[in-house]
Amino acid sequence: MSKNTNIFVCSQCGYETGKWLGKCPSCGEWNSLTETVRSSAPSASAVSASVMSSQPKKLADIDLSDELRYDTGLSELNRVLGGGIVKGSLVLLGGDPGIGKSTLLLQICEHLGKKLRILYVSGEESGRQLRLRAQRLGVTSDNLLVLSETDCEAVINCIRKQSPDLVIIDSIQTMNLSGLSSSPGSIVQIRECTNALMYVAKSMEIPVFLVGHVNKDGNIAGPKVLEHIVDAVLYFEGDRNLSYRILRAAKNRFGSTNEIGVFEMGRDGLNEVENPSMMLLSGRPVNVPGTCVACVIEGTRPILSEVQALAAASYYNNPLRMSVGFDSRRVSMLLAVLEKRAGYFFSKVDAYVNVVGGLKLDEPAADLPVALALISSLTDVNVDGGIAAFGEVGLAGEVRAVTGAQQRVREAARLGLTRCILPAHNAKDCEAAAKELGIELVGVRTVREAAEAL
Repeated sequence: MSKNTNIFVCSQCGYETGKWLGKCPSCGEWNSLTETVRSSAPSASAVSASVMSSQPKKLADIDLSDELRYDTGLSELNRVLGGGIVKGSLVLLGGDPGIGKSTLLLQICEHLGKKLRILYVSGEESGRQLRLRAQRLGVTSDNLLVLSETDCEAVINCIRKQSPDLVIIDSIQTMNLSGLSSSPGSIVQIRECTNALMYVAKSMEIPVFLVGHVNKDGNIAGPKVLEHIVDAVLYFEGDRNLSYRILRAAKNRFGSTNEIGVFEMGRDGLNEVENPSMMLLSGRPVNVPGTCVACVIEGTRPILSEVQALAAASYYNNPLRMSVGFDSRRVSMLLAVLEKRAGYFFSKVDAYVNVVGGLKLDEPAADLPVALALISSLTDVNVDGGIAAFGEVGLAGEVRAVTGAQQRVREAARLGLTRCILPAHNAKDCEAAAKELGIELVGVRTVREAAEAL
């Protein structure tokens, strides 16, 4: 029988070592190793009993006749999850404090509660507090059971006794196992509680939602530990002081990780934004230099977003390069290409790039609109309000083709835009669709041609 031993665990990545170290060898964080006690290993009889209880099945013998997914009642959430909640899945929902994690989960209880029994485990709020919030959100389902508990073993016993159809744990950082000496929220407690809940979810085929807090770096506490255990990791993005929220999947075993859901926070909770392009372009300034409409694809959905740029005289030896919603290193590369290949000199000006609405553009097709916005601000030439652009810019100054060109053109035409600057190779494939939609296509081969087309 093994004895309890003291080990040191990194609070950032879960690395374990037998002695204290100032710097974690795995993730490189300083002063992140904390001492904890490793519990005794299970006895041989317990292990053998567990092994004997599990029997393999043929793949063809696994029953798929039952319904595999539950409709959440929110099409944006269904899109991110890949079509709905999968039975027996373990989903981690993370985000900044006050971003709307608990609000979203409590809202779906109203729709799911019409057919399913739901157990909402709150480790941070009392039953009265949860009732007040549910009343504000209009959640009155009789099938919603509330449990204010932080003991993970008591929660698991309640799940086995009640046999609900869905379980929500708010939050996983408040759960603890009495057999572990470490405090709640530590990397060991989070890992062991998540493992215990995962076993219940898989054995009883009950979907479980875990709410996860974030650390100072914006990552879910214990990210490397939890990401490998759960089936899906969802992140709420956006500024809590703004009304719009973006739900993005960082991992999903049952769907695509490229899909996003857009919500608006209102007085009665989160409301779906079915037309994100209209939302992102609302309030766009007219006849102002330094703005351009970008057309990107998030998963299967084309989205139009406004890109703003500002080139101002620099008072520093090294001009500033700042960006919000777009990779700053990519901005530096585009500035170098514009200066070397197109003759627009940014070496003595500060350059700022901003994506309006809190959206993050991380696909190469956003290169061309960012470059056009920078050129427009530098030359003080307006970009026509009816122009949209997309295309990847290479180091030689060429504009490369991107995927989904017809979807992008159709989305631009649907919102009333009249011209589209795009790679020449994509323009040939979109000519028929452009005639049908009544939108003018301007195919360009270099970034210099794109600038001349403004």
